Amino acid sequence: MNENIGFSFDRIARQYARYREMHPGVLRKLLIKVSKDSKVLEIGCGTGNYIIALNSLTGCQSWGIDISEEMLSTAKTRSNSICFKLSEATSLDFPDEFFDFVFSVNVIHHIKDHRRYYEEAYRVLKYKGRIVTVTDSEWILRNRRPLTLYFPETLEIDLKRYPSIEKLKDIMRNVGFYNIEEEMTEYYYYLTDIGAYREKSFSSLNLISEEAFRKGIERMEEDLKNGPIPCVSRFTMLWGEK
Repeated sequence: MNENIGFSFDRIARQYARYREMHPGVLRKLLIKVSKDSKVLEIGCGTGNYIIALNSLTGCQSWGIDISEEMLSTAKTRSNSICFKLSEATSLDFPDEFFDFVFSVNVIHHIKDHRRYYEEAYRVLKYKGRIVTVTDSEWILRNRRPLTLYFPETLEIDLKRYPSIEKLKDIMRNVGFYNIEEEMTEYYYYLTDIGAYREKSFSSLNLISEEAFRKGIERMEEDLKNGPIPCVSRFTMLWGEK
Protein backbone atom coordinates (compact mmCIF):
# COMPACT_ATOMS: atom_id res chain seq x y z
CA MET A 1 0.00 0.00 0.00
CA ASN A 2 1.11 3.60 -0.39
CA GLU A 3 0.98 6.76 1.71
CA ASN A 4 -1.95 5.52 3.78
CA ILE A 5 -3.57 7.85 6.27
CA GLY A 6 -4.84 6.93 9.74
CA PHE A 7 -3.10 3.62 10.43
CA SER A 8 -0.15 1.50 9.38
CA PHE A 9 -0.42 -1.35 6.90
CA ASP A 10 2.53 -2.96 8.67
CA ARG A 11 0.11 -3.66 11.51
CA ILE A 12 -2.34 -5.64 9.36
CA ALA A 13 0.12 -7.26 6.95
CA ARG A 14 -0.48 -10.72 8.41
CA GLN A 15 -4.26 -10.44 8.11
CA TYR A 16 -3.93 -9.01 4.62
CA ALA A 17 -1.78 -11.91 3.48
CA ARG A 18 -4.16 -14.44 4.99
CA TYR A 19 -7.46 -13.08 3.71
CA ARG A 20 -7.11 -10.68 0.79
CA GLU A 21 -7.60 -12.46 -2.51
CA MET A 22 -7.48 -11.42 -6.14
CA HIS A 23 -10.59 -10.29 -7.96
CA PRO A 24 -10.98 -12.78 -10.85
CA GLY A 25 -12.37 -10.14 -13.22
CA VAL A 26 -9.51 -7.73 -12.52
CA LEU A 27 -6.91 -10.43 -13.08
CA ARG A 28 -8.46 -11.48 -16.41
CA LYS A 29 -8.43 -7.92 -17.70
CA LEU A 30 -4.86 -7.31 -16.54
CA LEU A 31 -3.71 -10.43 -18.36
CA ILE A 32 -5.01 -9.07 -21.66
CA LYS A 33 -2.45 -6.24 -21.49
CA VAL A 34 0.57 -8.31 -20.46
CA SER A 35 2.87 -10.61 -22.45
CA LYS A 36 6.18 -12.36 -21.82
CA ASP A 37 8.01 -9.35 -23.25
CA SER A 38 6.26 -6.82 -21.00
CA LYS A 39 7.96 -4.88 -18.23
CA VAL A 40 5.29 -4.52 -15.56
CA LEU A 41 5.12 -2.45 -12.38
CA GLU A 42 2.50 -2.82 -9.66
CA ILE A 43 2.22 0.25 -7.45
CA GLY A 44 1.15 -0.60 -3.91
CA CYS A 45 1.62 -4.32 -4.43
CA GLY A 46 0.99 -5.29 -0.80
CA THR A 47 1.79 -8.97 -0.34
CA GLY A 48 2.10 -9.44 -4.09
CA ASN A 49 -1.07 -11.23 -5.16
CA TYR A 50 -1.52 -9.61 -8.57
CA ILE A 51 2.08 -9.11 -9.69
CA ILE A 52 2.96 -12.68 -8.68
CA ALA A 53 0.00 -14.02 -10.66
CA LEU A 54 0.91 -11.97 -13.75
CA ASN A 55 4.52 -13.08 -13.55
CA SER A 56 3.56 -16.72 -13.08
CA LEU A 57 1.00 -16.80 -15.89
CA THR A 58 2.86 -14.76 -18.51
CA GLY A 59 6.55 -14.76 -17.58
CA CYS A 60 6.61 -10.94 -17.79
CA GLN A 61 9.44 -8.95 -16.22
CA SER A 62 7.94 -7.84 -12.94
CA TRP A 63 8.42 -5.21 -10.25
CA GLY A 64 6.30 -4.38 -7.21
CA ILE A 65 6.59 -1.41 -4.88
CA ASP A 66 5.04 -0.65 -1.52
CA ILE A 67 5.76 1.50 1.53
CA SER A 68 5.00 -1.30 3.99
CA GLU A 69 8.10 -3.31 4.91
CA GLU A 70 5.93 -6.03 6.43
CA MET A 71 3.86 -6.39 3.27
CA LEU A 72 6.99 -6.61 1.14
CA SER A 73 8.60 -9.07 3.52
CA THR A 74 5.67 -11.42 2.97
CA ALA A 75 5.70 -10.84 -0.80
CA LYS A 76 9.38 -11.73 -1.03
CA THR A 77 8.75 -15.11 0.57
CA ARG A 78 6.22 -15.92 -2.14
CA SER A 79 8.33 -15.26 -5.24
CA ASN A 80 12.00 -14.88 -6.08
CA SER A 81 11.41 -13.86 -9.70
CA ILE A 82 9.98 -10.43 -8.92
CA CYS A 83 11.87 -7.32 -7.83
CA PHE A 84 10.07 -5.96 -4.77
CA LYS A 85 11.15 -2.51 -3.63
CA LEU A 86 10.31 -0.18 -0.76
CA SER A 87 9.15 2.96 -2.55
CA GLU A 88 6.41 5.58 -2.65
CA ALA A 89 3.98 5.91 -5.52
CA THR A 90 4.79 9.58 -5.94
CA SER A 91 8.55 9.12 -6.15
CA LEU A 92 9.37 6.09 -8.28
CA ASP A 93 12.98 4.95 -8.25
CA PHE A 94 13.01 3.92 -11.92
CA PRO A 95 14.37 5.51 -15.11
CA ASP A 96 12.21 7.29 -17.66
CA GLU A 97 10.33 5.18 -20.22
CA PHE A 98 11.16 1.90 -18.51
CA PHE A 99 7.81 0.06 -18.23
CA ASP A 100 5.24 -1.18 -20.72
CA PHE A 101 2.48 -1.44 -18.15
CA VAL A 102 1.85 0.19 -14.75
CA PHE A 103 -1.10 -0.70 -12.55
CA SER A 104 -2.50 -0.38 -9.04
CA VAL A 105 -5.39 -2.19 -7.39
CA ASN A 106 -7.41 -0.47 -4.66
CA VAL A 107 -4.51 1.82 -3.79
CA ILE A 108 -5.31 5.30 -5.18
CA HIS A 109 -7.33 6.31 -2.08
CA HIS A 110 -4.22 5.80 0.07
CA ILE A 111 -2.19 8.26 -2.03
CA LYS A 112 -2.30 11.95 -1.09
CA ASP A 113 -1.05 13.53 -4.32
CA HIS A 114 -2.96 11.97 -7.21
CA ARG A 115 -1.45 14.22 -9.83
CA ARG A 116 2.06 13.31 -8.76
CA TYR A 117 1.08 9.62 -8.88
CA TYR A 118 0.05 9.95 -12.51
CA GLU A 119 3.02 12.15 -13.40
CA GLU A 120 5.42 9.53 -12.09
CA ALA A 121 3.56 6.72 -13.85
CA TYR A 122 3.64 8.72 -17.08
CA ARG A 123 7.36 9.33 -16.70
CA VAL A 124 8.32 5.67 -16.25
CA LEU A 125 6.01 4.39 -19.01
CA LYS A 126 7.31 3.85 -22.52
CA TYR A 127 5.63 5.49 -25.51
CA LYS A 128 2.33 3.69 -26.05
CA GLY A 129 2.63 2.18 -22.56
CA ARG A 130 -0.59 1.56 -20.63
CA ILE A 131 -1.76 2.35 -17.13
CA VAL A 132 -4.78 1.11 -15.22
CA THR A 133 -6.01 2.35 -11.86
CA VAL A 134 -8.37 -0.15 -10.23
CA THR A 135 -10.57 1.63 -7.70
CA ASP A 136 -14.11 2.19 -6.40
CA SER A 137 -16.57 4.68 -7.80
CA GLU A 138 -19.09 6.43 -5.55
CA TRP A 139 -21.79 4.05 -6.77
CA ILE A 140 -19.67 1.02 -5.93
CA LEU A 141 -18.93 2.37 -2.46
CA ARG A 142 -22.62 2.93 -1.77
CA ASN A 143 -23.52 -0.56 -2.99
CA ARG A 144 -20.75 -2.65 -1.45
CA ARG A 145 -21.97 -5.98 -0.16
CA PRO A 146 -21.09 -6.95 2.51
CA LEU A 147 -18.82 -4.07 3.65
CA THR A 148 -21.17 -1.08 3.43
CA LEU A 149 -24.21 -3.24 4.17
CA TYR A 150 -22.92 -4.44 7.53
CA PHE A 151 -20.61 -1.54 8.36
CA PRO A 152 -22.45 1.55 7.03
CA GLU A 153 -20.11 3.79 9.00
CA THR A 154 -17.37 2.96 6.49
CA LEU A 155 -19.27 4.73 3.70
CA GLU A 156 -18.77 8.30 4.89
CA ILE A 157 -15.11 7.59 5.59
CA ASP A 158 -14.50 6.09 2.16
CA LEU A 159 -16.45 8.74 0.28
CA LYS A 160 -13.88 11.17 1.66
CA ARG A 161 -10.89 8.93 0.94
CA TYR A 162 -11.68 7.76 -2.59
CA PRO A 163 -11.17 10.31 -5.38
CA SER A 164 -14.01 10.52 -7.90
CA ILE A 165 -13.57 8.82 -11.25
CA GLU A 166 -14.10 12.11 -13.06
CA LYS A 167 -11.39 13.79 -11.00
CA LEU A 168 -8.95 11.01 -11.87
CA LYS A 169 -9.85 11.27 -15.56
CA ASP A 170 -9.21 15.02 -15.53
CA ILE A 171 -5.83 14.53 -13.88
CA MET A 172 -4.88 11.85 -16.38
CA ARG A 173 -5.76 14.11 -19.32
CA ASN A 174 -3.81 17.01 -17.84
CA VAL A 175 -0.75 14.82 -17.29
CA GLY A 176 -0.85 13.65 -20.91
CA PHE A 177 -2.62 10.31 -20.98
CA TYR A 178 -5.09 9.65 -23.76
CA ASN A 179 -7.46 6.85 -24.83
CA ILE A 180 -8.85 7.08 -21.30
CA GLU A 181 -11.50 4.43 -20.75
CA GLU A 182 -13.58 3.30 -17.78
CA GLU A 183 -15.08 -0.13 -17.20
CA MET A 184 -16.53 -2.05 -14.27
CA THR A 185 -15.93 -5.68 -13.39
CA GLU A 186 -18.03 -7.75 -11.01
CA TYR A 187 -17.57 -10.97 -9.08
CA TYR A 188 -20.45 -12.62 -7.21
CA TYR A 189 -19.76 -15.05 -4.38
CA TYR A 190 -21.04 -16.39 -1.06
CA LEU A 191 -19.37 -15.62 2.27
CA THR A 192 -19.12 -18.47 4.76
CA ASP A 193 -16.17 -17.27 6.86
CA ILE A 194 -16.06 -13.74 8.27
CA GLY A 195 -12.49 -14.01 9.53
CA ALA A 196 -11.34 -11.26 7.17
CA TYR A 197 -13.83 -8.91 8.80
CA ARG A 198 -13.17 -10.03 12.36
CA GLU A 199 -9.46 -9.32 11.87
CA LYS A 200 -10.05 -5.99 10.09
CA SER A 201 -8.16 -6.87 6.93
CA PHE A 202 -10.05 -4.06 5.16
CA SER A 203 -8.55 -0.66 5.87
CA SER A 204 -11.83 1.17 6.54
CA LEU A 205 -12.68 -1.23 9.38
CA ASN A 206 -9.69 0.19 11.22
CA LEU A 207 -11.15 3.70 10.93
CA ILE A 208 -14.63 3.21 12.40
CA SER A 209 -15.49 3.06 16.09
CA GLU A 210 -15.16 -0.21 17.99
CA GLU A 211 -18.88 -0.07 18.73
CA ALA A 212 -19.77 0.22 15.04
CA PHE A 213 -17.35 -2.57 14.23
CA ARG A 214 -18.76 -4.86 16.91
CA LYS A 215 -22.35 -4.27 15.78
CA GLY A 216 -21.44 -5.07 12.19
CA ILE A 217 -19.77 -8.33 13.20
CA GLU A 218 -22.80 -9.28 15.28
CA ARG A 219 -25.10 -8.69 12.29
CA MET A 220 -22.88 -10.84 10.08
CA GLU A 221 -22.83 -13.63 12.67
CA GLU A 222 -26.61 -13.55 12.94
CA ASP A 223 -27.12 -13.71 9.17
CA LEU A 224 -24.61 -16.56 8.83
CA LYS A 225 -26.89 -18.68 11.00
CA ASN A 226 -29.32 -18.70 8.06
CA GLY A 227 -26.66 -19.71 5.54
CA PRO A 228 -23.88 -18.15 3.43
CA ILE A 229 -24.08 -14.40 2.88
CA PRO A 230 -24.50 -13.37 -0.79
CA CYS A 231 -21.84 -10.86 -1.79
CA VAL A 232 -20.55 -8.96 -4.80
CA SER A 233 -17.11 -7.47 -5.39
CA ARG A 234 -16.95 -4.65 -7.95
CA PHE A 235 -14.14 -2.49 -9.24
CA THR A 236 -13.87 0.37 -11.68
CA MET A 237 -10.86 0.00 -13.98
CA LEU A 238 -9.60 3.31 -15.34
CA TRP A 239 -7.32 2.83 -18.35
CA GLY A 240 -5.00 5.25 -20.08
CA GLU A 241 -2.27 5.25 -22.69
CA LYS A 242 0.88 7.33 -22.97
